[in-house]
Amino acid sequence: MLKVSQSFFALLQKNVLDRHRWATRHELRLAIITWIERTYHRRRRQDGLGRLTPIEYETIMTTTATQAA
Repeated sequence: MLKVSQSFFALLQKNVLDRHRWATRHELRLAIITWIERTYHRRRRQDGLGRLTPIEYETIMTTTATQAA
């Protein structure tokens, strides 16, 4: 688990914290939340989705639903 958290914080540092100087804590908080929700969670493999990323899962489900219609 330690390695996972280290990887997360390394990515956060590289993709959010090192890219901009934040004027307020509120701006930084929004940038972190946005990065997590739009990038990190969408690309990270999820156990609940059979080790697929949410994007991969959506693609499979959309294709399956289209074929069924």
